[in-house]
Amino acid sequence: MVEPGAQLDDGVQIGAYCLVGTDVLLRNGCVLHSHVVIDGHTSVGPRTQIFPFASIGLQPQDLKYNGELSTLEIGADNVIREHVTMNPGTEGGGMVTKIGNGCLFMVGVHIGHDCQVGNQVIMANNATLAGHVTVQDFAVLGGLSAVHQFARIGRYAMVGGVTGVERDVIPFGSVIGDRARLSGINIIGMKRRGLSREEIHDVRKAYRLLFAGEGKYHERLEEVALEFPSSAPVIEIINFIRADSSRKICQPEDVNDL
Repeated sequence: MVEPGAQLDDGVQIGAYCLVGTDVLLRNGCVLHSHVVIDGHTSVGPRTQIFPFASIGLQPQDLKYNGELSTLEIGADNVIREHVTMNPGTEGGGMVTKIGNGCLFMVGVHIGHDCQVGNQVIMANNATLAGHVTVQDFAVLGGLSAVHQFARIGRYAMVGGVTGVERDVIPFGSVIGDRARLSGINIIGMKRRGLSREEIHDVRKAYRLLFAGEGKYHERLEEVALEFPSSAPVIEIINFIRADSSRKICQPEDVNDL
């Protein structure tokens, strides 16, 4: 059932028992396989596929929401598997939830209101984001992981399965545990994305200096910035830590994580 007012570009395919709401925009080549509900002020980029029983763009799970016109923007070439839920924004978060391009959202993933998800992000089965979470490009979230509201997950970061993330995870960081702790850097992910041996070496050294060096944390941060002025990955970590955030930075639990 496609309601009057919905916009469907060329090549859109809609399977059996789908419901497409009045204010939905489906770009070229989108595929709704079957039993998909997509509603609200929702736009879906070209060639994105949505699988059965996904619920996309319906009212956010926020008691403060009073029916304001908010949006959900989904980019191109995403794969949204069965039972995924994605909510639009709220007044407290800029009124928009955004999903980038080329992401994979496996069975049961939840994207809460006002989340900002980058490009080529992978979220495994039943991984969930509370409201206002930022997930940067190329991050991977393991199955049954959960991210606290307002937390940030940096680029190339890896969140282990069944991990509860309460604090910000630095770019290239790897976290595990019932309550997430840094367990090292995501070397495999860095290699897969073509970072050089020198860049990986710089990140490893900077990581040890940041979290196991002498002196106060803010002093170590400045020392690392001075030692690696031309290393783009290290500068990215430094800028991530310096950025405004309501959450603290996730730390290693012991020296074995370094």
